[in-house]
Amino acid sequence: MKDHLGRKVPLAGKPKRIISLVPAITETMYHLGLEKEIVGRTRFCKFPEDKVKKAVNIGGTKDIKLDRIHELKPDLIIVEKEENTKEIVETLEAHYPVFVFEVQHYQDVFRMMEDLGRMTDRQSEATELMEKIETAYDELPKHTGKRAAYVIWKNPYMVVGKNTYINSLLEEMGYMNPFTKMEGRYPTVTKEEFQQVQLDELLLASEPYPFREKDMEEFRQFLPDVRMRIVDGEMFWYGAKMVEAAAYFRSFHD
Repeated sequence: MKDHLGRKVPLAGKPKRIISLVPAITETMYHLGLEKEIVGRTRFCKFPEDKVKKAVNIGGTKDIKLDRIHELKPDLIIVEKEENTKEIVETLEAHYPVFVFEVQHYQDVFRMMEDLGRMTDRQSEATELMEKIETAYDELPKHTGKRAAYVIWKNPYMVVGKNTYINSLLEEMGYMNPFTKMEGRYPTVTKEEFQQVQLDELLLASEPYPFREKDMEEFRQFLPDVRMRIVDGEMFWYGAKMVEAAAYFRSFHD
């Protein structure tokens, strides 16, 4: 079976010992009923809270504990192109089958779920989840024509740009992100550039930088007429979280 980078992954039947280095995909696998198969996960894999602690913590998404992985003897390791590093993939594939996903767009989520279902013999569960997500987002009211920025960092200010899952999700919600015209997937933006793009809304994420209400005062000094809100960054994860997130996004219309 080929992964999303076109690499052939040598799988000998349905995997029985899986390690996931991708929090959003870890949560999705539990949703597909793979609790017994998941033996290892990163410390950032938090959901579902009642189940994920049963899997061994093998480190971070970019700083793995190789000795723990060897002890678990996985027959499949799940990674994602942006979430994990090329060095990690090269280190692990010398020992184990490594499947690299690439999720940069809303539509990539369905490819991820389809392939995950096929690899783990959970096709029907994956199809059911995909249908739930499609229905939820088809029924979501749209913010058509509104110009919005999703801010992920300060000092310097950084925003979500082109070729990112979060930007494609904003587009799915009807927003137009003016910073997709800048170079880079997560461009650095000045106060003046924020002012020039004539924003309607500013979304300040709770992760990776933990924006709080007090941070909005800083932005209001130079964007006094822009509607602002602190948004739960976890709701912008892809995968199983998207069903819950659709209900959360409805609150944006209040």
